Amino acid sequence: MNLIRLTIACVAVALLASTSALAQVATTPPSVASSGTDAAGVNKLGFSDRHPRYLMRPGDIFDITFEYTPEFNQTVTVQPDGYVTLRDVGDLYVAGSPGPDVTQKLKDAYGKILNKPMISILLKDFEKPYFIADGQVGHPGKYELRGDTTVIQAVAMAGGFLTSAKHSDVILFRRVSDEWVESKVLDVKKMETTHDLSEDMHLRPGDMVFVPKSKIAKIQPYLPSTSFSMIPWHY
Repeated sequence: MNLIRLTIACVAVALLASTSALAQVATTPPSVASSGTDAAGVNKLGFSDRHPRYLMRPGDIFDITFEYTPEFNQTVTVQPDGYVTLRDVGDLYVAGSPGPDVTQKLKDAYGKILNKPMISILLKDFEKPYFIADGQVGHPGKYELRGDTTVIQAVAMAGGFLTSAKHSDVILFRRVSDEWVESKVLDVKKMETTHDLSEDMHLRPGDMVFVPKSKIAKIQPYLPSTSFSMIPWHY
């Protein structure tokens, strides 16, 4: 009897572990799962990466240089659909790819008509990196991201906190794919009080810093008199 009970218990534990694993996979965004994350869901290309490679975007312009066949040298523009039109080989999709990947795509494309082409690219014109500050800051808007910038620095650039701001719940939004956005809540109040900025996040191009209202600020300072018209007054 004890052996039977032990067997049943082992099966139950195994089923529970299996169900938990399935639930974790089902709730993991595809883009995060494919890029490799840890148990906490931290994307390797997400908040932990401070120095990501620039990804090609529509409107970007770059030079293509051929070391041994300069007659193929050209300047191309990434079209709104993400393609570039290449001399003699047609269209090639490059949007969302970093420079090294674009170079390899060009080598593969021209490798069909050239013998082991040596190709390099040089980005000439591109959308300037930016971040967005919104919510309870002095000057909400879009700001150019110059150099290494943290969330606290971004708030300062946007005019600082308003008196209505909730310093303890500043949210950093970061898009990781067309379908998914990561979010991180930062307790800026604690960081400023303890003088410990180790948890201050570094921004990436396209990030949005949102400062919500505090609970006290949400209370309207004035209410229409009709709100109290049904309250009996006693003297």
